[in-house]
Amino acid sequence: METKHEIVICLGSSCFSRGNKDVLEIVKEFLNEHDLAAEVFFHGDLCGGKCENGPVLQIDDQTFSKVTVDNVYEVLNDYFEVEQEK
Repeated sequence: METKHEIVICLGSSCFSRGNKDVLEIVKEFLNEHDLAAEVFFHGDLCGGKCENGPVLQIDDQTFSKVTVDNVYEVLNDYFEVEQEK
């Protein structure tokens, strides 16, 4: 099955120290809970140079800044609701 979406989480030291390890776990949980794991290529990447806006999460061609455990679920839910309506 070919994936339809890509989620990239920054694993650079700045984003990682700001909590991206916990954000990573929440993204995995979200994908499993919503049966999206097979449709989404989720992976980490090295620093993209946006440290001042970190933690950074990219979904397809959209970049989300200052993503935390407090707002990542909302970011994912809002994004995938929009995508499902298309």
